[in-house]
Amino acid sequence: MPETNFFIREGGYKLAYIARKATASAAKTPLILFLTGFHSDMQGTKAQEIARLAEERDYDYLRFDYSGHGESEGAFRDLTLSDWLADTLAVIDHLTTKDILLVGSSMGGWLGVRAALLRPDRIKGLIGLAPAIDFTRALTEYFMTPEQKKIMAQEGEVLVSCDDGDSYTVTRKFLEDGENHLFLDKPIPLDIPVRILQGGQDIDVPWQTALKLYDQITTEDVRLELIKDAEHRLSRPKDLKRFTDTIVELCDFLTHNQ
Repeated sequence: MPETNFFIREGGYKLAYIARKATASAAKTPLILFLTGFHSDMQGTKAQEIARLAEERDYDYLRFDYSGHGESEGAFRDLTLSDWLADTLAVIDHLTTKDILLVGSSMGGWLGVRAALLRPDRIKGLIGLAPAIDFTRALTEYFMTPEQKKIMAQEGEVLVSCDDGDSYTVTRKFLEDGENHLFLDKPIPLDIPVRILQGGQDIDVPWQTALKLYDQITTEDVRLELIKDAEHRLSRPKDLKRFTDTIVELCDFLTHNQ
């Protein structure tokens, strides 16, 4: 079991992270930074699969828990996308020195786009796995029931259940903060290679969201792969192979073209 380390970001909580250091012979390869999804953590299936790949291919690899997630400090219900973006930027600024290939799952894909725009000198490639771009607005407009919207209006928070049986509290503060990070109604001026993998049977983040993201990204080097029979988690063996193959392809490209 790799060692969990901790880092206290300025103005924030103590964050848990796991880092793997490549050997000197792999010094030119980018560091893979994995951003987890909403209410997820760095011990999930995709994070572990990238860890296996990093050992096999000798990649630098860093994964961490946002504040209020996993082993990191903080109360989940009190935090917002802005807090988790600040966590991400602090990790980039203080725990990494190499060029970065950023891999973001679900909400991590949304945060990844934000981080890539804010740290263009560090992030050289981006992979989104069912990226949940603008999902706070989608949650309000399409997924919350009329009864949940009524509870939100009266109490400022509501309990939302997931398909896997888990549940979490969504607050008005969280939804309002999401309005500061919306992307899909304007061009996204990225100038790096971008790869998007999306399940055609995803009911949490419909494939149309991935297509809108593809259309708004301005770089010419952007590819969208729609996996017709896949759902949101993209955690079946064949899905895991698809995205690890994508990581290898982009790592090789960045190693030889930067």
